[in-house]
Amino acid sequence: MPAASNLPCAMPDIPLIDRLQPVLPAQRSWPLHGSAASRQMEQQALADAAPHALMARAGLAVARLALAVAPGARRAWIACGPGNNGGDGLIAALHLQAAGWQVDVSLLGDGDRRPADAADALRQAQQAGVRIDTGLPGAGFAPDLAIDALLGLGNRRAPTGAIADAVQRLNAAAGPVLAVDLPTGLCGDTGRLLGDAVVRATHTLALLTLKPGLFTGHGRDVAGRIWVDDLGLPTTDSATAWLGGAEALVRTLPGRAHVQHKGSFGDVLVLGGAHGMGGAALLAARAALTAGAGRTYLARLDGDLAPDPQRPELMPRSSEQALQPALLQRATVVCGCGGGEAMAAGLPAVLAHAARLVLDADGLNAVAADAGLRQQLRARADRHLPTVLTPHPLEAARLLGCSTAEVQADRLTQAQALADALQAVVVLKGSGSVIAAPGWVPQINASGNARLGSGGSGDVLAGWLGGLWAQAAGNGAAAAAFDAACAAVWMHGRAAEHGDLRLPLRAADLVEAMAASLPH
Repeated sequence: MPAASNLPCAMPDIPLIDRLQPVLPAQRSWPLHGSAASRQMEQQALADAAPHALMARAGLAVARLALAVAPGARRAWIACGPGNNGGDGLIAALHLQAAGWQVDVSLLGDGDRRPADAADALRQAQQAGVRIDTGLPGAGFAPDLAIDALLGLGNRRAPTGAIADAVQRLNAAAGPVLAVDLPTGLCGDTGRLLGDAVVRATHTLALLTLKPGLFTGHGRDVAGRIWVDDLGLPTTDSATAWLGGAEALVRTLPGRAHVQHKGSFGDVLVLGGAHGMGGAALLAARAALTAGAGRTYLARLDGDLAPDPQRPELMPRSSEQALQPALLQRATVVCGCGGGEAMAAGLPAVLAHAARLVLDADGLNAVAADAGLRQQLRARADRHLPTVLTPHPLEAARLLGCSTAEVQADRLTQAQALADALQAVVVLKGSGSVIAAPGWVPQINASGNARLGSGGSGDVLAGWLGGLWAQAAGNGAAAAAFDAACAAVWMHGRAAEHGDLRLPLRAADLVEAMAASLPH
């Protein structure tokens, strides 16, 4: 894939666009804007710019990316809707035709409601002799590249009629499919699929702003490789969320001074591992140790006090020893990994005394089932005892009293609702893990893939988070908890990006893979 600065120069009369950038892998954090914020920015830009100038930039950007991702192509099919997204496609058609391509446009939807910019784009395309039809191409039509310019921010409900038929034809295309702004059928705010008809793009070019739905829920699966062009306009500070890179890792692991020793990096206590699930606690403890905790204590609820033959540095403790206030008050406690029903008995002491608490798995389930524990968890914030919760969608649904489908339908909103309800940092795991905290703009993690869908992966994340947090400067502060969560989730995902995507990354291997994923 050519870099944006090396786009082919098939249109010598058009200046190279350096704004066009691939978003992933994310080398920095990116602001994300939902549909309301994006429309507001778009309206302001339209008011400030010359007539039709914004669409001219957008259509040119689409054409340039088309040339970059399909350098050998000579025939394009562009499916255009009735709004400004379709107008962007029509301007792209002009430029691709000027570059020597054969271009066929399907103009779909209610043309009587076409905005002024889109109407001007249609006029230009007609005057230039672009082939425009109001139906879909006939059987046997095989373009080298297909462009989805159907709806963009107009994605509000499931595509129907001619738009749904066009989606089906786009998905049947033999060549790459480039979606303009958003794949049709994807909600840009949430990443949920609006219905059965959704474009599964090879590339998506986000225009003006990046939308949160591209990076969470189903977004990553249907958007393909994501690019952005801000159209030369400044981004406002009204971000709906942030797409997180490795910045939090720099703040969490700034480096070790020569004079430091094991006491400089904090203690972690892992409490979990009921009968038959001891491996979960063991994985979490190994992760905390490898993440850099100075001392790591392991208290297994199955009563096993044997040293770990692979990591004898881990210090076994009985449950009774682990629940003593003195240890809880100085440690970062990772609680719940494989804890089973036995976890509930020790939670009152943990919630009352843990200096910093990472609550995972069966610890979360116990809180969801007990109103008293829930109140005790919420009260920790009033005593300035920070907590990080690491639920997967089902655990989040139990805590919120809703269905998993409701959580997945709007992951950003539900993660924030849970953070506000329990006054804790929340890591809602899944595709595009969401990190939320009361009073903070949420973050969507940019790294990772489905290789993390293996047993024990979440235990490793919880332990690693505890290990980072224990050694963070000012590690009692809410900001340190949020940073540790963002950094741990990023490293967790980054470790999965090296290897065969057809195979899972086993949890025991994940610990060492995370250590190897540290950027140099």
